[in-house]
Amino acid sequence: MKPTDKRIFGRSGLEVTAMGFGTAPIGNQFRAVAEDDAREVFRRAWDAGLRYFDTAPMYGHGLAEHRLGEALRGRPRDEYVLSTKVGRLLKPVHDGNITSPFWVNMPPFEIVHDYSYDAVMRSFEDSLQRMGQSRFDILFIHDIDVWTHGPELQAKHFRTAMDSGYKALEKLRSEKLVTAIGVGCNEWQVCEAALRERDFDCFLLAGRYTLLEQDALDTFLPLCEERGVANALGGGYNSGILALGADAPGAHYNYAPAPEAIKERVRKIEAVCKEYGVSMKAAALQFVLAHPAIPTNIPGTRTREHLDENLALIGSPIPVEFWAGMKKAGLIRENAPTPG
Repeated sequence: MKPTDKRIFGRSGLEVTAMGFGTAPIGNQFRAVAEDDAREVFRRAWDAGLRYFDTAPMYGHGLAEHRLGEALRGRPRDEYVLSTKVGRLLKPVHDGNITSPFWVNMPPFEIVHDYSYDAVMRSFEDSLQRMGQSRFDILFIHDIDVWTHGPELQAKHFRTAMDSGYKALEKLRSEKLVTAIGVGCNEWQVCEAALRERDFDCFLLAGRYTLLEQDALDTFLPLCEERGVANALGGGYNSGILALGADAPGAHYNYAPAPEAIKERVRKIEAVCKEYGVSMKAAALQFVLAHPAIPTNIPGTRTREHLDENLALIGSPIPVEFWAGMKKAGLIRENAPTPG
């Protein structure tokens, strides 16, 4: 597979590249990215042939949208697919005193969660302004999961999103201001609940279908196949541990230090990779794309070097015997589709 292969994004009919570009790191996630470096990595992504770009108001409190909008300015609009998200409004903080556990050096805006009809419409308009766009191809409701909000608030936000915010998305889709609508979050169970309630075209599933975990195969991904619903796969390295290795300093799982049980499973994956001479990073990138409901993988990157590495890894050859070895070791499920 080539990272620039065009694949149909489910029933929407949009064409996305097998590898997309996730912009969270460009929003100064955990550490700052210089403006020139951000421009360079975007230029490299475009020159390499990537044509699907995903962003969100959350990423750097508007910074990622600003930077991506600048990078795409002047590019032929029909040559790329662009997604952003709703559910977080950005409110100016006049003294500029903003701190965050995820973002550094961000603009002076605080995040307000709001999944109502009016908030979705305002968020959509704000993102158009920040990015210098007249439409989006895909619009996701962002993070209506338990991990983000806790059980009680999640139930409230989910209900608001389904009963109010969805109507705004449906209106934007009917007016062709967006082509596809969906949900982006860290829990496949929430995505499935949304799909069973409303007429969504797609999802952005972060970290919940990877070499480490495939529980989404139980009911969610089969339901997507049945309805022609596409998934963009984010977080394919499970926050880094599948890229760095189990015992590397700073190996994270779900944005936190990895627990020992996860480390031990990764060590077993590393052992099979070593046996067959396969890069674990390459396996992580390619595995998810074998599923028919996942046409694109959108690893985030902040440097040209990391981007070039991902471009090479996603297209590097992996022997089919490796995947059989992974299944024999019980590290990926028997019913998981595999490359080749």
